[in-house]
Amino acid sequence: MNKLSIVCLAAAGLSSCSGSKTTQPENGNTDNRSVHRPNIVILLTDDQGYGDMKCYGSPNLQTPNLDKLAAEGTRFTNFYAGAAASTPSRAALLTGRYAERVGVPGVVDDTSENGIKRSEITLAEYLKQNDYATALVGKWHLGYQPEYLPLRHGFTEFFGLPYSNDMWPYHPAPDHAYPALPLYDNDRIIEYNPPVNQMTTRLTERAIRFINDHKAKPFLLYLPYTQPHVPLGVSDKFKGKSGEGLYADVIMEIDWSVGEIMKTLKANGLDENTIVMFTSDNGPWLSYGNHGGSTGGLREGKGTTFDGGQRVPFVVRMPGVIPAGKVSDQFLSALDITPTLVNLTQSQMPRMNKFDGQDAWGILTGKENGHRPFYFVYNGIVEALRDGKWKCVAPHSYRIVKTPGKDGMPGEQIAKGGNIGLALFDMETDPKESNDVAAQHPEIAEQMYAKIKEFQKEMDEEMKHLMIE
Repeated sequence: MNKLSIVCLAAAGLSSCSGSKTTQPENGNTDNRSVHRPNIVILLTDDQGYGDMKCYGSPNLQTPNLDKLAAEGTRFTNFYAGAAASTPSRAALLTGRYAERVGVPGVVDDTSENGIKRSEITLAEYLKQNDYATALVGKWHLGYQPEYLPLRHGFTEFFGLPYSNDMWPYHPAPDHAYPALPLYDNDRIIEYNPPVNQMTTRLTERAIRFINDHKAKPFLLYLPYTQPHVPLGVSDKFKGKSGEGLYADVIMEIDWSVGEIMKTLKANGLDENTIVMFTSDNGPWLSYGNHGGSTGGLREGKGTTFDGGQRVPFVVRMPGVIPAGKVSDQFLSALDITPTLVNLTQSQMPRMNKFDGQDAWGILTGKENGHRPFYFVYNGIVEALRDGKWKCVAPHSYRIVKTPGKDGMPGEQIAKGGNIGLALFDMETDPKESNDVAAQHPEIAEQMYAKIKEFQKEMDEEMKHLMIE
C-alpha cells in the first residue's frame, strides 16, 4: 500500500480504519492541554555526548544559551536517543517507531539503495496535513535516492546535507572513498563539498529566514546540525575562542546558534507559543579522541547500547507550560517525540502501525510519572532493555576503542572487541553500568531477558520484510 492510500481517509475526518490505531493518548485525555497549535523547534546535534554541556556537568565547555534554555525549561537526565547511530536514531525521532520497522536499521550513505519507507509517516507529514509549514535545515540521513529525500516525506523546505559530513572525498581513513558531498536547496544540488567551517552559520541563517517567513502560521523547524560530527569545523568568529580546543569551539558555535534561534523567536513574538526541544542523535564518537565528545562518565560511546552510546542531553522549553528550572530524572526516549507532538497539535492521521514511543506530554509538563519499557536495538539486534530503574543487558559483543585518535584522525576501533554476558544494572545507583547485580536479582534478570528475546522475534520479522512496502 502506498502512502497516499494510507492517508487519504484523513480528508473524510475518520479517526481510525481497519488494521490501524489512532494516536490518542493512552489515558484518552486531550482536553487538559492549554496549548493551541504551537510552533515546534527541534534542535538536534550530531554525536554530542551526555557530558557536552555546562548544565550537564562539563567542566570546560561554554554553553550559556543552552544553559539558559534549561533554566527556562526542563532538563532531563534519563533521556535516550532512538538508537546508537545516526540514521536509525533520526528515523526513530521522526516516526516514533524503531528504525527496523521504518526501513533503515543501519547507517546509510551515497551507495545505499534503501531509505525510510514510503509508507512511513513522519512528524513533518502529520503536521503538514494540519496546515503547518515544515522545514528541515541541516542533515537528513534517511536515504539518498530521490524518493527518500525530505520533500517526499512531509517537509515543505529542505536546506542541508543528505548524509553525514564525513562522507566526502576528504575522509581521513584510507578505506573510505566517497564522492563529492552535495548541499541541497530543496530538490536542487547547489554546491558540492561545502566548507565544514561555514555550515553552522549557514544553517542558522537559513533557519532564521524560515522563522521570519512563516511567523504568521504554525511551523515545524527541524534543525539537525552537522556538528560536532567529524570533521569538525568552526567559523572564524569562534576559532580558538573557547581556549579549550576545536571541539569546544564547535560546541560554543552551536550554543551561539541556539541563542540566535531563540532571539528570532522572541523578536517575532513567537517564543511564548513555541515548544523548543534540544537533544543529540547519539553519544560521542570516542575513537576520534579530542575531536570526539564526552559521555560524562557513562559507559562506552556511539555505536554501543550502553548508556554512553544512547543517553544524551534533552532540554524542553515552553513558557508557562513546561516547568522552568526543573531537572527531571524521568526516563524518556526520542521515540516519544513524534507521538507527543502529534497528539499535542491534534494532527492525528489514519496509519497502518502503532507508535513504539508514547505520548509523554504529562511527563514533559511534570504532571505524570512513569514510562513504558524501552528496548535498545542496534542494527536489528535487541541488546538491552530499560524498565524503571533496571537495565538488563543481553549477551552480545560490542564496539571498543583500543587507541583514541587525535586532531581529526581516527584511532583504533574494534567493532566487536568487547563481550558481555547477561547483566543487570540498577540505573539509579549505578548509572555507569559498572556493577552487575544479575546474581543478586536473578528473577528480574531472567524476566527482562525473556522480554528481550520476545522483542527480538518481532525485530527479526521486521528485518525479513525490510524492503517490502
